[in-house]
Amino acid sequence: MWNRRKEEEFVPKPVSAPPKASELAKEGIPMSTLPSRGSEPAYDSPRGGTTAVLGKSVIVKGQIVSREDLTIDGEVEGTVELQEHRLTVGPNGKVLASVKAREIVVLGTIHGNVEASEKIDIRKEAKLVGDIKTARIVIEDGAYFKGNIDIVRVEASRPAAPRPQTMAASVPAGGPVAASSAAAGLGAAEVKR
Repeated sequence: MWNRRKEEEFVPKPVSAPPKASELAKEGIPMSTLPSRGSEPAYDSPRGGTTAVLGKSVIVKGQIVSREDLTIDGEVEGTVELQEHRLTVGPNGKVLASVKAREIVVLGTIHGNVEASEKIDIRKEAKLVGDIKTARIVIEDGAYFKGNIDIVRVEASRPAAPRPQTMAASVPAGGPVAASSAAAGLGAAEVKR
């Protein structure tokens, strides 16, 4: 019978939400100056959305495929693919991998071939050893790069070429000789008869 009474004493109390900062301030309890780890994203990217971050103590061996911007400040060995997003290799980042992304910013080290559909930015203290394929590239003074660069031109949709006019409409008053010299870029004064 005495066991029953002890069980009744240990009935768990309902868990309430932690007090808010404003409630703590009213009671004179010091608040932490560190940001809370709520549902807020760790980092907002400049283009909107969030950026995933691999911290400097993280080591990844294998394949990374991301559908959001990614910052690597740790070590990665394998492949990294962010087709429509931005990859940033932080100052502590060491990437031994082939990399494909829309935009790549290197502050740390990359050993491997790199392909960016838009731009590669190799910053002052960065090191990149490998071949690069991109539309635009920036290599700051002080950066180390060893490899080949292949600049790919992005084909924009060009307007249709104008149709050539008929000869009768394009022949000036001076006759066919003036027309041929005008077509060659010569003025009428330069034409010898």
